[in-house]
Amino acid sequence: MKHPKQHKRAPQTHPSALAVPSYHRILVKHGLIEKTLSIPDAYEVFLKVGADPEVQKLRRKVVRGNQMKHVPALYLATAMALQGMTKQELEALKLRIEEKRV
Repeated sequence: MKHPKQHKRAPQTHPSALAVPSYHRILVKHGLIEKTLSIPDAYEVFLKVGADPEVQKLRRKVVRGNQMKHVPALYLATAMALQGMTKQELEALKLRIEEKRV
């Protein structure tokens, strides 16, 4: 009996392996950082965004509505809070973040 040939494929690079973290994409999407900002710097900005009182207030509304309790939900709640902000609010947030950064 012949053994079936085993096909050896070249290891493929999965697209998500090259992708940036969700917090980086969230901040870029809302114009709070440049796409070229390093991942550690982006995380630092994300923490500052999450610590902003306006974002916390909006995030609490989101969390109450969905009863999210796990860690990925924090990213989602922050993204939803940012999505609920107007362009003027996002610009004001960006200025507050830059003030804290300097």
